[in-house]
Amino acid sequence: MLIRPTRRRFLTSAAALPLAALARPARAEVAEMSISTRQIEVLGRAATVYGFNGYDGQLGFYGSAGDRFQLGMQNDTDMDIITHWHGQVMATEGQDRAYTGGGALAAGAADWMDFELTPGTHWMHAHQLAEQQLMAAPMICREADAPDVQEHVIMLHDFSFRAPAEILAELGGSDMHAGGMAGMDHSAGGMAGMDMGGMVHANDVTYDAYLANDRTLADPEVVEVEAGARIRLRIINAGTATAFWIDPGVLETQVIAVDGNACAPLKAKAYPMAQGQRLDLLLTIPPQGGAFPIFAQVEAARMRTGIVLATSGAQVERLGDMAEAEAPHLDARFDAGLRAVQALPERSGQMAHLMLGEEAGYRFTINGKVHGEDTPIAAKVGDRLELMFMNMGVMMHPMHLHGHHFQVVDVGAGRFSGPRRDVVAVAPGGMVTVAVDLDKPGSWYLHCHHLYHMATGMMTELRVA
Repeated sequence: MLIRPTRRRFLTSAAALPLAALARPARAEVAEMSISTRQIEVLGRAATVYGFNGYDGQLGFYGSAGDRFQLGMQNDTDMDIITHWHGQVMATEGQDRAYTGGGALAAGAADWMDFELTPGTHWMHAHQLAEQQLMAAPMICREADAPDVQEHVIMLHDFSFRAPAEILAELGGSDMHAGGMAGMDHSAGGMAGMDMGGMVHANDVTYDAYLANDRTLADPEVVEVEAGARIRLRIINAGTATAFWIDPGVLETQVIAVDGNACAPLKAKAYPMAQGQRLDLLLTIPPQGGAFPIFAQVEAARMRTGIVLATSGAQVERLGDMAEAEAPHLDARFDAGLRAVQALPERSGQMAHLMLGEEAGYRFTINGKVHGEDTPIAAKVGDRLELMFMNMGVMMHPMHLHGHHFQVVDVGAGRFSGPRRDVVAVAPGGMVTVAVDLDKPGSWYLHCHHLYHMATGMMTELRVA
């Protein structure tokens, strides 16, 4: 049930937010959202998960360029939640709780949100390990120049019946991020320890299932499409610890945007997606029609999930959840081939070097420090800042900056006008440099979007004065 936040609920709910963030302008109607539990079926078993539930019955939020995110957000769970509007760079630190001192939205309380939407494929999620329990949803703002074609959103998740705290404890780590983790116990599942032997490694958590829009390939979502039609897929990797490769099979496809930012169209047989990244694919259904699976295969593994695009009357065959061969590891080659539509202008700026490391006891560090021991990066509004990530460990780290979209300008092969993003994959032994123009003050988190790595230390702050 969606509950309208009253003035009393607002005044008692969010003391950590500035009063300006709670000011409610006069308006005839207000669209509301709630964060609450819901029931789905995974592998034939009932599972209790979370959802950001929209006023229109959909999960998440859908708007258009020029709209505002102007609504009440009600926490109908029994846990405190650090809400984050990922990719929505117009949300100030007072409107987005995922910043130092932002606090959590208390159980039973509500926030009033009001900021201009950033066009593109973005998403909302808890800045906690509750992502694994599907506390995430699309946050789509359709671009003013978007092609007039059928669109469909795909949310990818890794799922375990076990509670995140239990998995983290068996990994050997402890949560260093304020706000803690969800404690919902799902009762079964698995975990795999990290290989610290020096070889490239992925998937330090073994999941029970991988989901596309809440479903496995045992019962995939089937989306009806027209023969010969063009379709835009807005794909969001909401996995807590899993990177994917998107395999469109026989369909003719091209990527037209990454992380909500337009790029020069690029065709590929498969498209890598690190945790937190988004990918907009434009594809064409063959004129003869048929059923066409879109697979998302786990990095360095055979497990996969996906959906099916099918024309009317097409036969949908049963799909296996294991590919014939393992997918590759993610690296920088895909980004090296992308070019931004709106590149940053050439200008000089300051450089910050960030060494990404791993230590015994499941500790992940930036410049040898875990969050809380680190020295934040200091800059000023108007500065051009370049962040050089150097990965000294054996796992890929998807590095995410809050409040900004940056541009990839170097992946170790010389300067170029790469894609605009807010999450960049840094492969083991790899180097990636991104440039960002700082346009707003605040304390902005910079962290690994493998959330078990973030929770155990791989996070710092960019403090913009």
